[in-house]
Amino acid sequence: MTKPRLLTGDRPTGRLHLGHYVGSLQNRVRLQDEYTSFFIIADLHTLTTRPQRNFVREIPGFIREMVLDYLSVGIDPERSTLFVQSAITETYELNLLFEMLVTVPRLERLPSLKDMVRDADLDAMPFGLLGYPVLQAADILLPRAEVVPVGKDNQAHVELAREIARRFNLLYGEVFPEPQALIGDVPTLIGTDGKAKMSKSLDNAIYLSDDAATVEAKVKMMYTDPKRLRATDPGTVEGNPVFAYHDIFNPNAAEVDELKERYRAGRVGDVEVKAKLTAALNAFLEPLRERRAYFLARPALTHEILAEGTRRMQTEARETMRQVRDAMGLAYVTEMIRPAGPALRGY
Repeated sequence: MTKPRLLTGDRPTGRLHLGHYVGSLQNRVRLQDEYTSFFIIADLHTLTTRPQRNFVREIPGFIREMVLDYLSVGIDPERSTLFVQSAITETYELNLLFEMLVTVPRLERLPSLKDMVRDADLDAMPFGLLGYPVLQAADILLPRAEVVPVGKDNQAHVELAREIARRFNLLYGEVFPEPQALIGDVPTLIGTDGKAKMSKSLDNAIYLSDDAATVEAKVKMMYTDPKRLRATDPGTVEGNPVFAYHDIFNPNAAEVDELKERYRAGRVGDVEVKAKLTAALNAFLEPLRERRAYFLARPALTHEILAEGTRRMQTEARETMRQVRDAMGLAYVTEMIRPAGPALRGY
């Protein structure tokens, strides 16, 4: 039985952290058993808000880090396809064709675009950013994905991809599935500062690639209960980042419950609570570090994994575009430029 197809991925803007893991990566590892999975490293999307040359030069390094992070958490290149967006030339072609099927007012209704303009501190919306969701639709539909795991904030983008697929099929014939958004129970992991979700830009992240000493140092600096001045003061567990991390990453539920009870009663200090969190986090991260070290020591293998995944996606993309051109009637271009036979001489 053929598995349904799935596409998801990330923009290569830096190393991945614990927030990425609980928000999407652990789910991807599970889903690769249920779906034919395509994981896109969406480097073209970074250009919509950071097109400057100095940012573009950073992308190759971020791509390598991202592949190492994927492999370290258990993404299996034998079961899943990892590829770089810009290496798939058909992406540009399908994006252009899809641009003909959507209006500017429809794109302007997507609230996420205004948020991206604000977050990037842009004075006006670039044309490429306005078309960001159309490029996402091309990403999704090029491997003819049927499922797209997203958070609720990106559900509207998948709906646009559905609309584009539906309109294309209505105009030209059935080529694309109408992809479904797979909305999981995606938690938001608060940052170590306790003020916002974990983020590279806010410098409040624990990275999947952090070593044990770095994790220990970051946990020691974590925000806890600001009203608690002494270890003997009753403390608040709810909304306390240290306990939020314990709930997610400490598999010893009895220990966590006991720490909460003592914390509320003023019978345990932050030092002990954080020490046990450090131990739990390092126990969680150690297998990831070992897998990462394995691939880091074999750069040729990592390169080949990405190259092979990109070749697989190129094959899928060529087949999709063959179907697209046939459906639209654009196959005539290929026929016009194909040599009909040996050139006539002597005329």
